[in-house]
Amino acid sequence: MDMHCHILDPQQFPYSTDAAYHPSGQEIGTAHYFDQVLTAFKVEHALLVGPNSGYERDNRCMLHAIATYPHRFKGIAVLANNTTQEELQLLKAKGVIGVAFNASLKGADHYQDIEPLLVAIREQHMWAQFQVEGDQLLRFLPMIERTGVQVLIDHCARPYLELGERAPGVQALKSLAQSGQTVVKISGFSKFSKESFPFSDTNAHVDFLVRTFGLEHCVWASDWPYLKANARLDYGALLKLEEGRFSKSELKQLMWLSPKRVMGF
Repeated sequence: MDMHCHILDPQQFPYSTDAAYHPSGQEIGTAHYFDQVLTAFKVEHALLVGPNSGYERDNRCMLHAIATYPHRFKGIAVLANNTTQEELQLLKAKGVIGVAFNASLKGADHYQDIEPLLVAIREQHMWAQFQVEGDQLLRFLPMIERTGVQVLIDHCARPYLELGERAPGVQALKSLAQSGQTVVKISGFSKFSKESFPFSDTNAHVDFLVRTFGLEHCVWASDWPYLKANARLDYGALLKLEEGRFSKSELKQLMWLSPKRVMGF
């Protein structure tokens, strides 16, 4: 299973005028084409994340993909901070399993009032998905702990690698691991690595995540179709990177058993 990817189809679903960035060229990826990519690499399911790029809070493209391929996809929606529990319930019935909070793009202040929404997410047994970088997770840790919401952490929490495990953001991750309510995505290396593929400077952090959370609370993701990537990335090469890191039994946990529990397939 692939736990973080995007569908962008501006021909069928024109981009939102309030989106700051409109993906183009090889960044565009339709549901039909992504279905073929997954088939080629024998990946059965994928978690679609509503992209701020192109669509912001317009989730129609993602919801259409889920409705078209209901046995293939589920989704994480981008929503207003004052979204109600009733609205969440309607989205849940359409295959949405959580809500995205992209502090790395919007800044932590943008989400200072989300605690009621986190409570509603918890009540619906959905996931709060955070994309943070550096030490931003510290801003959300008290709310997460107070609400007891299930948390998905995007892209290894995008740490400042030069600070290692002593970084405050990494220590906040360690706190979340103790609750057993958090799952981390082993993904997005190009977003925080200082090196090109195979992003060797991320190895120590990935080892820390696996050691701290256990593979039962780690999942793999491609981040397809690689929005704003500063160098070419390919699906097969990213899969092979993990095949070289983990044993067959570990890969089964990372890429099948753990995401199956999260996605509810």
